[in-house]
Amino acid sequence: MTLDARAAARRPLHLALGGALVVATALIPGAESVAADQTSEVTLPYTCSFPSGAEKADVTVKAVLPVSVRTEEEIRPGDVTVDVSLARSALAQFTALEASTLSAVAELTVRNTIGEHSADASWQQLEAPAVPLPPQGEGEDEDQDGVVLAATGEVPTVAFGSPGRATITPAALSLTLASFTEDGAPTSPPELTVVCERADDEERPLADITVRDNAGPPAPTPGPDEPAPGKEEPAEPPEKPAPPAPGLDPDAHRKIDDLTEERREALDEADPGSCPIEIPPEWVMTTAETYAAGYANAVKLDGAAALGPAFMKVVLNKRYINDSCASTVDVTSEVDFEYEGKRQLPPTQATFLSYGFMPTTATMVLEQVGPPAVVQTHTVTNTPTYPEESTVTAQLSMRLYDVKVNGVPLDVGPNCRTERPFEQVLKGYGQSYPPAGYLVATGGNLTGYAHIPPFKGCGVGENLDPLFTSAISSVGKKADNYTKMTQAPLCVATNPDGPDCPPKVPKPER
Repeated sequence: MTLDARAAARRPLHLALGGALVVATALIPGAESVAADQTSEVTLPYTCSFPSGAEKADVTVKAVLPVSVRTEEEIRPGDVTVDVSLARSALAQFTALEASTLSAVAELTVRNTIGEHSADASWQQLEAPAVPLPPQGEGEDEDQDGVVLAATGEVPTVAFGSPGRATITPAALSLTLASFTEDGAPTSPPELTVVCERADDEERPLADITVRDNAGPPAPTPGPDEPAPGKEEPAEPPEKPAPPAPGLDPDAHRKIDDLTEERREALDEADPGSCPIEIPPEWVMTTAETYAAGYANAVKLDGAAALGPAFMKVVLNKRYINDSCASTVDVTSEVDFEYEGKRQLPPTQATFLSYGFMPTTATMVLEQVGPPAVVQTHTVTNTPTYPEESTVTAQLSMRLYDVKVNGVPLDVGPNCRTERPFEQVLKGYGQSYPPAGYLVATGGNLTGYAHIPPFKGCGVGENLDPLFTSAISSVGKKADNYTKMTQAPLCVATNPDGPDCPPKVPKPER
């Protein structure tokens, strides 16, 4: 069983975990830049695949970005707008539905590059408000009287891990277009998803950023080999992607990308009418349950906290796209955590050495916020092993209570938590034939990193926010808060008498 992408033509996210470039996907503001910001703008030609045929579109991308940063300093693009100019000829299918307005949700892939290292990030959920459509029959030139959809929103941060000239360049674009009649009712069909590709190969970045070397503070003096009482040994974050499970191709993650790219380059020779095919959810969607358990490092505290076992309620195959031309299957599913009727992981107690010498014990709860976690799996089907890459993305908030410092209770109050949610992204690689590594159906290990925001609401009678922010919150480095979770096989509702039902609790691995 495979579980990803919202459209078959979108490319998988490339993360150079051990390389010079780190793409931080959490929507967390970075540190202040060391130089003035710049308002960057670039206009690029695109070709969009409408049902009626290919249409040209001019796309203008704007963002406020720093002129220079230091290595591993997080950059948050500000005031992001993506203006998509659609010609009149692209609007005929909407006016034919008696639509009077058109709105959009845009997803722009941007390529972050420094030296020989590149990584793609997705600027998602950029919303363009409704604009009026020109009436049919008016205007003689179809290239005139079109519309401009102005999409805006917050986008992920990015950090570059080595000095040099960094560029941020727009790449593929996806538009979900929604049309409405004059009385405000949605048309039938109400939405249309359109994939747009760059119409030229010219290298025209949105921005050039100078990345300067940033020598960090000296590493703290190592403590004794034995952990403090009650302290978990930190999990070992890999310098490279985690070693593959027995039987799994050690280069699976790279080959998945290479195979997908080869097939996309061959699309011109294929019959575009035969792909991709999106299977309706009612044909394939089902529910499942499982458990996951693991460890999360707290780098500043030189320790790890046990996580779980977390009960997970899964909705499988909310979107299933089979692209026969690209030889890929992309599936999106959703997950909600549950503990005693709440959307959270079980509370866990951890003991750390704060600032390297002071034993601190706290009970920690990770609460799920916002929409369900998204499970995305990208499978390549033109190879006998069917390799696949899975990504799990969850929005979480951390809360602390029952805190003791050197055995003395510290009253932090009932609302000591991160000031905003943070994004936990975990990845796993596997293959179906023979089964090896991580597969959504059979479980396995998922690994990733999280950046912990500052804390707020900590302390009764005194403000303890700076204490916990200084001791726990991330500084934006790629090795901060490495997490390793082990998922058990799914107990699927369609097979309640199967060997994996009721769901089992896995033994977490370090």
